[in-house]
Amino acid sequence: MSGRVTAVCVSGADLLPLPGRRPDRSGIDKAPVAGRVAVGELGLDGDVQVNKKHHGGEGQAVYAYAQADADWWEAELGRDLPPGRFGENLRTTGLDLRTAVLGEQWQVGTALLQVTAWRTPCANFARFWGVPDLVKRFAAHGATGAYLRVLQTGELGAGDEVQVVSRPDHGITVETAFRIVMTQKSRLPELAPVLRYVPTKDQPVLAAKIDKRLAALA
Repeated sequence: MSGRVTAVCVSGADLLPLPGRRPDRSGIDKAPVAGRVAVGELGLDGDVQVNKKHHGGEGQAVYAYAQADADWWEAELGRDLPPGRFGENLRTTGLDLRTAVLGEQWQVGTALLQVTAWRTPCANFARFWGVPDLVKRFAAHGATGAYLRVLQTGELGAGDEVQVVSRPDHGITVETAFRIVMTQKSRLPELAPVLRYVPTKDQPVLAAKIDKRLAALA
């Protein structure tokens, strides 16, 4: 399976101000950049994550969002949503990110990336778009995009192929995991096989939730 990167986006120095909040800025406002972009262990050259507790790190180094899902939101909201408006680093086409399997690996340019997690919508996202009920609507729709870990550093650019080079056989997709964590908590034990793929900082919390559910079933 393969797709393509249509735009590579970073936040640069133009951080979104968040008056009256801590932290008081956000790196969600990203814009496309030209040429080849270096990919380090913690993300793309020039990209910034301000709130390190909830964003960035080894398991959220890169964020991808599909053009098909952006098209759905454009029709839903009646507005243009060009690359970067989801806070994504990679706008992609040709791959259904809802059905991406946790742990699958992508070759993009000379970088090797691994799907780690779903995106959980937050209040800053709603403020950025000016849609007060966006968190609820985004969660209900379920097209969260995919967070990625950098397994091999390199460089990439718009127009590069996204080649799925390996895929685990556990069958847990990004959307399935998101639904379980958000609204189908009785199914949490199903996530045990994918625990090792999620961002390292999130593994203890998810493991505790799985253990709690298993204890309740014992």
